[in-house]
Amino acid sequence: MISHVFIGITDFERAFSFYSAVMAELRLTLKFCEKDAPWAGWVAKDASRPLFLIGRPYDGNPARCGNGQMVALLAPDRSAVDRAHASALANGGSCEGRPGLRPQYHADYYGAYFRDPDGNKICVCCHDPVPA
Repeated sequence: MISHVFIGITDFERAFSFYSAVMAELRLTLKFCEKDAPWAGWVAKDASRPLFLIGRPYDGNPARCGNGQMVALLAPDRSAVDRAHASALANGGSCEGRPGLRPQYHADYYGAYFRDPDGNKICVCCHDPVPA
């Protein structure tokens, strides 16, 4: 259903460092990085889509985050949610919701929320039950 998601950023080096750390915790692979453009994209291992992209807006105007917009990234397990959230905070992000169960969504929904250094809201979540 989703081909790609593009997140507008203002400082490529800062954003690339931030997202590289978070994506590593989610086991997502850097597909490309073009610092001159500037933009970069990550995918799941052995997948071509969907792509998660960061870059400066095409129109050249400053990036701005939207009210009510959020991107949710799927984590392979609950510990990856914890690590990605911690990595986000350690790399200049701000907390929008600590890791934990969110039973209002469903019994096994485990998620965390943060904003990147540009203010874009990101969720990392796992929908799987705890293994027995």
